[in-house]
Amino acid sequence: MSTGLSIFVTVVSILNILACWWLIRWTMKSRPGESAEGEVTGHTWDDGHLAELNNPLPRWWLFMFYITIAFALVYLVLYPGLGNFKGVLGWTAENQYEAEIAAADERYGPIFAKYASQDLTALAQNPEALQVGQRLFGTYCAQCHGSDAKGAPGFPNLADAEWLYGGEPETIKTTILNGRNGVMPPMGQAVGDEQAVDEVVAYVMSLSGMVSAEAGAAGKAKFEQICAACHMPDGTGNPALGAPNLTNDSWLYGGSRGAIKKTIMEGRQGVMPAHEEFLGDDKIHVLAAYVYSLSQQK
Repeated sequence: MSTGLSIFVTVVSILNILACWWLIRWTMKSRPGESAEGEVTGHTWDDGHLAELNNPLPRWWLFMFYITIAFALVYLVLYPGLGNFKGVLGWTAENQYEAEIAAADERYGPIFAKYASQDLTALAQNPEALQVGQRLFGTYCAQCHGSDAKGAPGFPNLADAEWLYGGEPETIKTTILNGRNGVMPPMGQAVGDEQAVDEVVAYVMSLSGMVSAEAGAAGKAKFEQICAACHMPDGTGNPALGAPNLTNDSWLYGGSRGAIKKTIMEGRQGVMPAHEEFLGDDKIHVLAAYVYSLSQQK
């Protein structure tokens, strides 16, 4: 933060702590006209059976208040809290995180190194390794792909046999290591007017049997002219480009007529972030084996 803002935060923090101390001292002072200690203040109820007495605050309560003030001052000396002052201990969240990661790597690193020496296909049949991979998946992948790995709109289902970039073990590992950038450009203008788009939509739907071949015949020529370069003339897709297979019932953004039309008109942008720097090769090796195993289950 800027120097000016740092000074402002520091002054406000210290003044608030001092104000708490002053409030305690101010409330303990006797004032003219006030009842003596232990006497009735003048507030009574139930014909005098209940009365408010002028009693001082309990000592233990005061001491606890003073302790919290002292704790706050000591904390702000030791740790960050006063603007740009980093504290005499030099603590940062990043340093603590790195220390915890280093401790975890020292403890668990040999386990992952043992698994890293094994072939992915064999590792996908190792129950212990799969348990480790499942925990990694739940921590780092389930937010997008779901705890059951069946995905959501825009996030691929990893539990079936349909793969955008190929489902071989090493390909899956490469995807996790380096990430993927899937781009479907908006093709509405290239296809033509709305009727032409609707015809291509119908043809795409006919490829997977959602409508009859006759219903989609009018859009075939446009598809072969504009879409076949990525999705192949028969619509089976191209894993080298991440172009999906359009002949099955697996749809990344939905297989309704409206969803397909939106995809053609506006395009799609999909990003799978790279995890190599974050997780490291050994952990990703186990994670890739687990993901591969999901599509091998009968």
